[in-house]
Amino acid sequence: MIKTKLLSNMLLAIIWVSLTGNFSAEGFVFGFLLSYILLWLISTSRRDDKYFTRGPKIIAFFFFFIYELVKANLQVAYDVMTPRYYMKPGIIRIPLTAKTDLEITLLANLITLTPGTLSLDVSDDKKVLYVHAMYVSDKEAFIHSIKNGFERKLLEILR
Repeated sequence: MIKTKLLSNMLLAIIWVSLTGNFSAEGFVFGFLLSYILLWLISTSRRDDKYFTRGPKIIAFFFFFIYELVKANLQVAYDVMTPRYYMKPGIIRIPLTAKTDLEITLLANLITLTPGTLSLDVSDDKKVLYVHAMYVSDKEAFIHSIKNGFERKLLEILR
């Protein structure tokens, strides 16, 4: 069902680009968004359809990740540029709600992509993720930020 709606959305976007003659990335994105709204309007089961509920969640997650990325970059850059080090490194044991290999891999990669953090290992039973962090002033707050930030938002998209 999701693949059918995605293909319909892309086909409508290609038709939009062809009709307008605007063969640019912006034209395609605009046509994709316009056709997404059109498909949403004509859909009978909007609330139950994963295609329409995941789209806004993916966009919100993208902006959340960009915010976290900029925040971490500024924190690391500030620490590098000032003469005093504010680092309090540590290895944190984060209990996982994610169960599948895909969920755990995506979470570990998102954590690693954020400056100042590095995913080290996953326990054999896949219940714990070990993360090295440069700034751990409060261990529980760090775990809470990962669990209620990256993991919760990622699982909302994938499940």
